[in-house]
Amino acid sequence: MIVREESPLAHDAASKPHAHHAHHHDAKGFVREVAHVSEQRGLRLTPLRMEVLELVAAADKPAKAYDLLDQLREKHGNAAPPTVYRALDFLLEQGFIHKLESINAYVSCHHPAEAHQVPFLICDVCSGAEEVCDERVAELIEAQARALGFRAQAQTLEVHGVCKRCHKP
Repeated sequence: MIVREESPLAHDAASKPHAHHAHHHDAKGFVREVAHVSEQRGLRLTPLRMEVLELVAAADKPAKAYDLLDQLREKHGNAAPPTVYRALDFLLEQGFIHKLESINAYVSCHHPAEAHQVPFLICDVCSGAEEVCDERVAELIEAQARALGFRAQAQTLEVHGVCKRCHKP
């Protein structure tokens, strides 16, 4: 199970976003929150979408679509790639999960009720990913884009390196 800790930046007094949340991954609590948000938004969280969400939430590292498909096939022998991708697309569109483009994998979102852009720290040793909950990073990138006359439509920031657990001094 991934233990996602808040970035040290989030503890800075100037940091306003999400600083009040603890980020120890609770898969069942996350799924309950997504179900609640879906109900509030009037969304249809189908059994398949729920199952894919549960698999992503329970993963001990970012989940790849074909790994999710293999897990679904264990229960439902007829699961097909388009089915998984449609469920992932829905969950992404609603902001319930994030896609890590550089490794083509998915992770649950720390704040599924809030629309936000967040950078990720991705460990190249264990493949763990940590969501950095400090909106100043996204705001800085957006401000720089505006200053250059660039109209950003999406933002993905992924920093690769070695996590604290894998770093051997």
